[in-house]
Amino acid sequence: MITGLSHVSIVVPSLEAAARELDSKYGLKIGAINVNAEQGVRLAYVELGNAKIELMEPSRPDSPVTRFLERNPRGGIHHFCLNVDDVAATSDAVRTKGVRVLGDGTQRNAQGERIAFVHPQDFLGALVELEEHHG
Repeated sequence: MITGLSHVSIVVPSLEAAARELDSKYGLKIGAINVNAEQGVRLAYVELGNAKIELMEPSRPDSPVTRFLERNPRGGIHHFCLNVDDVAATSDAVRTKGVRVLGDGTQRNAQGERIAFVHPQDFLGALVELEEHHG
């Protein structure tokens, strides 16, 4: 089942501008910028030890985060991510309790880990990513 908090995802209009602001105000450094072509995002992480901040910027006009920025031009928190041992098993278990899981567990993040999402109406109004971790 759920084993911990992985990260909080923040959509930003510009990764470079966000990196400059986080560094100048808080001394936080972002890691390498990656692209998840499947989800249409450029992303980078700020490592915090026990969790991460994921910064996401749309890489194409039809990206879901493009629509988020249209509603929130300055950006904002998009979702938080929970580590799970097995995305399929966790998804199946919560579905039996009436939870809507978005995706079939075959989606992958930029690191190749399996992911799915819990509908916001089924987790106190927050979009939740389930991310499979091994080891």
